[in-house]
Amino acid sequence: MVSIPDIIKKKRDGGKLSDEEIKTFIQAVTTKDIQECQIGAMLMSIWQKGMVSSEIETLTREMMSSGEVMSWPKEWAGHVVDKHSTGGVGDKVSLVLAPALAACGCKVPMISGRGLAHTGGTLDKLESIPGFSVHQSPAQVQKILSSVGCCIVGQTESLVPADRVLYALRDATSTVDSLPLITGSIISKKGAESLCALVLDVKFGRAALYKDLDSAKELAQSLVTVGNRLGMRTAAVLSSMDATIGRCVGNSLEVVESLETLKGNGPEDLMELVTTLGGMLLMLTGLVSSLSEGSRRISEAVIGGAALSKFQAMMEAQGVAKDAIQSLCSAHSDYFSILRKSEHHIELKTPEDGVVMDIDGLALAEVLHKLGAGRSKVGQPVNHSVGAELLVSLGQKVTKGVSWVRLHYEDPAPTADQMNRLHCALTLGSDQNTQKHILVKELILPH
Repeated sequence: MVSIPDIIKKKRDGGKLSDEEIKTFIQAVTTKDIQECQIGAMLMSIWQKGMVSSEIETLTREMMSSGEVMSWPKEWAGHVVDKHSTGGVGDKVSLVLAPALAACGCKVPMISGRGLAHTGGTLDKLESIPGFSVHQSPAQVQKILSSVGCCIVGQTESLVPADRVLYALRDATSTVDSLPLITGSIISKKGAESLCALVLDVKFGRAALYKDLDSAKELAQSLVTVGNRLGMRTAAVLSSMDATIGRCVGNSLEVVESLETLKGNGPEDLMELVTTLGGMLLMLTGLVSSLSEGSRRISEAVIGGAALSKFQAMMEAQGVAKDAIQSLCSAHSDYFSILRKSEHHIELKTPEDGVVMDIDGLALAEVLHKLGAGRSKVGQPVNHSVGAELLVSLGQKVTKGVSWVRLHYEDPAPTADQMNRLHCALTLGSDQNTQKHILVKELILPH
């Protein structure tokens, strides 16, 4: 039998690993029959030398098979779907998309993550709703899907245990940005959900993992290829991530904006992402024949209130009290009678007349992160009330002294440096050189 040092040496020297060698490595990771330093050496070898498509497929398949693979009733065949985003600022798409898909007849076992560094996590947003439990067993997930059609939960202990080990060590060994390892991590978890269709929102730009379109496209192609080879109809959307998605950033504030969207008052960019991603999934499942028809169905589910009804049912199924649900979902809700509101807020003013050319989403997110909205290490608590509301939008004409952002904070208060960074996040210009911001740049469909 081949030894772990031999496998590390082969990859270190640029060799192509066999299926058996990859299987041996992943089994050793899962059963803990390998030293942590050996895993680190293997991760760095993969980061440096890369992997060909067949190696990435085997890596992903073995990771997926390292734990429980979910199974669903036969009558759900062709209807179990999910989406994954590579992370952004103000990315609350899942909160609107999951119930909209359920309203269109899909089953959505959405397994989501927590925020780390400047990107927010879907689970943190939902946990700002008192009582919402993201911890559900596979049996509870199936029960919720039967009655509601969607649930949003955290990764269970039994799903893809190999990924949990590798994910933690990738951070410690500076190998987070390895294309084979990212592909394996994302697709193995989605494969373990036994999906029939998956759509990926791969972001590029200042506030994304990948800063340029070409590198984001390379990741998207890898994800789509491996997803389809594992039996899921997989497609990707390449979307810009320079500013923010919607007008709110921060956990409680993003829940408010999601609920407003589900009541038909959503911002244009958020709705564009929800309808594009949802429309693609409906097309991939065969529930509609075109992307435009799928997007229209998703839009109708949101604007007509069917998606809000599903979100209400999901909240109840996941532990939120009925009176809290009623209050949050009423037409003129006082959201902060239920959600935590920050003790302080301050508004920043525009320094001159002009047109809003740019709002630096990364600067905004990094300041909020330091004020307690995010975490630097896994397991750290977050302050759900910390956040920011944009009071202007790209392309808008403003006069000097108008409030452009409202900052919600508690302890610590923002420092002078942080306030300066926020002031610099706004770029004003003359209206002669405004260009329409293109959000969705490209679609990658299965071959």
